[in-house]
Amino acid sequence: MKFLSMGKVVLRSLFGKPSTYGYPFTPREYPDTLRGAIGIDIDACIFCGLCARKCPTDAIEVNRQEKSWTIKRMQCVYCSYCVDTCMKNCLWTEHTHVVPDTVKQVDTYKQEPPEAEEEAAEEQLETPASTEASLGQTDSESAGQAETPEPQEGEPADA
Repeated sequence: MKFLSMGKVVLRSLFGKPSTYGYPFTPREYPDTLRGAIGIDIDACIFCGLCARKCPTDAIEVNRQEKSWTIKRMQCVYCSYCVDTCMKNCLWTEHTHVVPDTVKQVDTYKQEPPEAEEEAAEEQLETPASTEASLGQTDSESAGQAETPEPQEGEPADA
């Protein structure tokens, strides 16, 4: 009798659908409800520190003075309490996990000060004026006459 029950399992395994999904050749499809690695939009963050206070493993550190947000990836348990408590909705969970490693991964995100953003915008506005000045032309010169080519060596100059 035991032989017949084993034969049933063997036949089901031979002619049935495989129970595995073919890793590493076929990537795994994660469900939409998966709580994966934490992502942040650092420009939207106000550095209130609620996410760091709610984290049960103290994997998140927020520094208001330096405007930095740090997460210890190997210490995070993917509970998504930080995502639920963020009032600016700048945290989210991704559909991936951190790859196991022998070195503990720590990610630090820093928000650039607004002065740097304003300076970058001013530089973009000044760039066309500086290129025009480097060409040595003004609006009156470019609107007036066309430049005449200078004679090269060995060519007679037209007088």
